[in-house]
Amino acid sequence: MKPIWIVDDDESIRWVLEKALARENLATKSFANARDAIAALEYETPQVLVSDIRMPGDSGLDLLQLVKSRFPGLPVIIITAFSDLDSAVAAFQGGAFEYLAKPFDIDKAVELIRRALDESLRETSVESGPAETPEILGQAPAMQEVFRAIGRLSQSNVTVLITGESGSGKELVARALHKHSPRAAQPFIALNTAAIPKDLLESELFGHERGAFTGAQTTRRGRFEQAENGTLFLDEIGDMPFDLQTRLLRVLSDGHFYRVGGHQPLKANVRVITATHQNLEQRVRDGLFREDLFHRLNVIRLRLPSLRERREDIPILVRHFLVQSAKQLGVEAKRMSDAALQFLCSLELPGNVRQLENLCNWITVMAPGQTVEIKDLPLELSQEQAGSASAAAAAPSTPASGESYSTQQHHGTVTPVAGANGHGAAGLPDAWLGLLEMQAASMLSGGQQEVMAVLGRQFESALIRTALKHTHGRKNDAAVRLGIGRNTITRKIAELGIDGAKDD
Repeated sequence: MKPIWIVDDDESIRWVLEKALARENLATKSFANARDAIAALEYETPQVLVSDIRMPGDSGLDLLQLVKSRFPGLPVIIITAFSDLDSAVAAFQGGAFEYLAKPFDIDKAVELIRRALDESLRETSVESGPAETPEILGQAPAMQEVFRAIGRLSQSNVTVLITGESGSGKELVARALHKHSPRAAQPFIALNTAAIPKDLLESELFGHERGAFTGAQTTRRGRFEQAENGTLFLDEIGDMPFDLQTRLLRVLSDGHFYRVGGHQPLKANVRVITATHQNLEQRVRDGLFREDLFHRLNVIRLRLPSLRERREDIPILVRHFLVQSAKQLGVEAKRMSDAALQFLCSLELPGNVRQLENLCNWITVMAPGQTVEIKDLPLELSQEQAGSASAAAAAPSTPASGESYSTQQHHGTVTPVAGANGHGAAGLPDAWLGLLEMQAASMLSGGQQEVMAVLGRQFESALIRTALKHTHGRKNDAAVRLGIGRNTITRKIAELGIDGAKDD
């Protein structure tokens, strides 16, 4: 392994870092200025470069710029006594691995250098997508069913209703249906009916004649005319106002419509694909959606699974979105550590693919270093997941042997939390350890005292409650299963205030 280079005009800083890294059995090489380091780069390179930002002659930013132009994969840590906004922004814009302000804690500095070292030693090849990215990514069985349905409908003009949660990719499916249909060479027009004010939606759909209403200075073609011979995708169809549902039914029934203020019927040769996240049958029962329109739209129903139903697709989606966002920003794509990827796979992600894409954009901009760990992810993710895990531990239900525990979340979905096989959330081994680390970090950063005692009580309580559920309250049997003594479990039950235990 190559040495770690330290570039600083302050001899005491160089000495402290050299001694601290030597205790870690890490080789170092020091330079008093950037000029000497630049000269040395002509015949050797470091494993990690640590540089002051302000020095006589060339600055640390000059050195950073040169290193990144010649060795883009080399991690550079910028250290400075001038911890101002401009310095921080300039360092990160220049591609610095991290920014450390003086005075710094030597242990934290060593830990940061260790992280940079791991990054440098990690294989530098970044997984990039194929030359032509598939329209829809997915290897899960549920997505394969969707692909098969698109294939079967490829040569059909039949009306399709796509259902699925918000953010699950319904418009992508609609575009795929259009692309593989006989109408592929014609327009694909999309309209979110929930995003258009009620007073404007009719004009958006059917167009208007000049003078039809105040402000209608010219005749305007609506979406049906724009999509002539092609496909019209109406998203969130369940939110369409009731009176407009009647007009849409008329178009679907006889293929004719009128512009707003018009008297001449127009012929519509358009394939209509609709989508909704709502239960249209329930809206029909509630009198909010026309039953005859529902049956007209529901010729072929294609249900798109939520991301929770296709967790095995999360890794490929993450890699795709990280590469995609990196290209947009003109930076090197970030990589997820195995632990961080497992943690993402265990999340609820109620926003589905859209939420995951937004998260990857955040990671590209905000996460330090090229390899992203659990602690680099937004703190609210761990807090939400910790809340889900706590709810699961306190759930009163008693699953049968071999079944998985689950908890009802605020958005009405059931999420796997832990199974009888001892695996963590979503069947991922040790995912709970990441949650524990994140919860501890949150408590420590919040200044909470006696974190070990608090989390220890929660841990013991969760274990004993779970064991009692499996033994139907028999505490002696539970003690055997947990590998503790009878007196110990009796004492713990009393200390923790656990109810429902009984003698065998």
